[in-house]
Amino acid sequence: MKVLDLRCTQGHTFEGWFGSEDDFLSQCERAMVQCPLCGDAVVHKLLSAPRLNLSGSRQDVPAEPAAPPQALAADPAITAAWLALSRRIVASTQDVGERFAEEARKMHYGETEERAIRGRTTADEARALVEEGIDILPVVLPQALKEPLQ
Repeated sequence: MKVLDLRCTQGHTFEGWFGSEDDFLSQCERAMVQCPLCGDAVVHKLLSAPRLNLSGSRQDVPAEPAAPPQALAADPAITAAWLALSRRIVASTQDVGERFAEEARKMHYGETEERAIRGRTTADEARALVEEGIDILPVVLPQALKEPLQ
């Protein structure tokens, strides 16, 4: 089993587990490896050092390497909290897809019963909803949460 440190083009760092290097490359070619935060399928392997168990003193070797500046922004606790919130949003809302603006308007004007919905709309359409007094909250959900697990 190979555990790889990966990064998407948006700078999100995450870990992937693969049976072999060939397995990783094959999955990347088929766009099966995606960032769990943004769904980006353009993923690059980061440099990592193998763990070596050497006998003798390790006093002059740091316990863990210094984190690069980009990794500091990807705090695992914040990432975990964001993923938990994203899962809760997906579990407690109805996906109306491209009909989001239409459904939001129907609820706002009393044409249908109010319910928690999520979906997609353009930036212009979102602005129009806000101008009409319709409360919306733009949230980017990880693509992996929007699709069934394989």
